[in-house]
Amino acid sequence: MGTRPGERVMQPDYGCRLHDLVFDPMTAETEAEIEVAITRAILFFEPRIVLNSVQVADDWRAGTLRIRLEFRVRSTNARHNRVFPFYRTEGTLISAPPEPGT
Repeated sequence: MGTRPGERVMQPDYGCRLHDLVFDPMTAETEAEIEVAITRAILFFEPRIVLNSVQVADDWRAGTLRIRLEFRVRSTNARHNRVFPFYRTEGTLISAPPEPGT
């Protein structure tokens, strides 16, 4: 959701249009555009899940927008996994740092 279309090298269509809609007035049309943008991004670029629904609700008094995704994980550790972020301390071959003086 954080990648804009055109940011990925050699994948100009990859991404989601949410950034384009940030400053649009909150109308029913904008909510529908947000739902379509998220649905399209997940449908085309996230093979690990099946999207059941996208719900957009705004609270104009608080200036917030809530987006609820309901989905089902297809399987785990498929070869299409894209994992972010990467942690330095994760892994199977990580050992403790050497003690000073050893």
